[in-house]
Amino acid sequence: MIRRSPRARTIVCLLAALAASSCGASLTRLPTGPGSPASDAADALTQATSACHAVMSMTADASVSGSAGGRRLRARLSVGVQSPASARLEAIGPFARPLFVLAARGDTATLLLNEDNRILERGQPRAVLEAITGVPLDAAELRDALTGCSLSSRAPADGQQFGDDWRMLRDGSRSLYLNRNPPSAPWRLVAVVHQEGTAPDWRAEYRDFVDGLPRTIRFVSTSQDRFNLRLELRDIELNPALGPEAFEVRVPTSAQPITLEELRRAGPLRDESR
Repeated sequence: MIRRSPRARTIVCLLAALAASSCGASLTRLPTGPGSPASDAADALTQATSACHAVMSMTADASVSGSAGGRRLRARLSVGVQSPASARLEAIGPFARPLFVLAARGDTATLLLNEDNRILERGQPRAVLEAITGVPLDAAELRDALTGCSLSSRAPADGQQFGDDWRMLRDGSRSLYLNRNPPSAPWRLVAVVHQEGTAPDWRAEYRDFVDGLPRTIRFVSTSQDRFNLRLELRDIELNPALGPEAFEVRVPTSAQPITLEELRRAGPLRDESR
């Protein structure tokens, strides 16, 4: 197993408990303009993602702060991810009270809201995670996001160069920004900007690298009321052996079902002023 977590109304407590350390730090200023062709962009991306490509599984504790759905939030999470598409999130409230547990494998997710004793089964991982955090990621994408990786099945398009220390590559609806500072330093994937057309643009941003992996992650939407989250990872274990039970949820027989729409209304996107 990996640890514990939030619930419908407590998802507000989950990622919405206190309003302490905010996401006040400025975002990285990304280069703009057409740039110039960069023949070394693919090699730079290979270097920037070499450490995360070696991560088949990971567990960590995460402090989460910021806002979702216009509500300020703070939470402590226990996370576990494993290739190709398994993830587990547990949120822990005051006095080590388990709030919820989310387990996803492939295209199926189960969410248990401990305090409400409500259960959502056979949900789509991306939809369930977005309902409770605002961030649209499935299990495989969450693993990429937590390790600062980009494991696209297709080769990114030709890259652009912005001076000696920036490269940018297009990968479908995403723009991958690489930076090295100073120019003699290794390349790092510092931001992934998602431009999905029908939804507001958002970015994942990476800082505080240790051994090629980020320790601080930001998820920020251009829509101010959508999400602005900061994750600080600690107690990281790389490539632990995680059995299938780590991505399962023990469902109490007394648990009552909750729909995805009820989860959205009860979660951090809920407007309690209404």
